[in-house]
Amino acid sequence: MTLASRAFAQLATWPDLSRTVPSCGLGQAVSSAQGEIAHFHSDRDVDLRLTDRAVRRFAKDLQDSGAIRIVPGSHWVTLRLDAASDVDLLLTLVSVALKAQQAWPDPVERQPTGCNDQRGAGFVKADLGRI
Repeated sequence: MTLASRAFAQLATWPDLSRTVPSCGLGQAVSSAQGEIAHFHSDRDVDLRLTDRAVRRFAKDLQDSGAIRIVPGSHWVTLRLDAASDVDLLLTLVSVALKAQQAWPDPVERQPTGCNDQRGAGFVKADLGRI
């Protein structure tokens, strides 16, 4: 069992999440009542949707993690699952994403953007001081 499949199986048992087809059409996803939370695109890469406020709140921690890539202009972060600790990080961030969606939903006028998988593989860390 890969790390991604293990994480997906765990998340699929959470009461606030359900399995779904990702809007990008690639892989598997989990969603909450407020929308998609995570897309599992490969055995190693997971796109996780965070609110702008959550990204700003955890910017320093996200920036310091080598397992996370942030694409400028996207509210999806990409996690690379290389170790069991990366799965733990993913589960923690999914919990943060669920709470953030409930407490600070994105503004209605915000333009939806696709997950990072649609933006190519050459991810670079963003300058989070500008977010």
